[in-house]
Amino acid sequence: MFKYTKHTLKKLETLFEEVGYTVRYEKGNFQSGYCLVENRKVAVINKFFETEGRINTLIDILGSIEVPEEGLTDPSRKILRQVMRAETSEPEDNA
Repeated sequence: MFKYTKHTLKKLETLFEEVGYTVRYEKGNFQSGYCLVENRKVAVINKFFETEGRINTLIDILGSIEVPEEGLTDPSRKILRQVMRAETSEPEDNA
């Protein structure tokens, strides 16, 4: 797993930049805490989220967009793999 620090947040923001997305923090009425403007590759995240909320939101967005590993820097590739590992290792609800 990874730590919920500003350093981790910066790594995720850099990953988004490398795949062509702009990450903006603004206020608004977001049902899920963020809004994706697909045709412009812009992720708008609730600016009132703390670091942990911002990280979790960016991870949620990563699950919904295509992120090709080729062309990523080594640190971005590493954080992407950590995120993907964390998503696949979460226990499922069988309720």
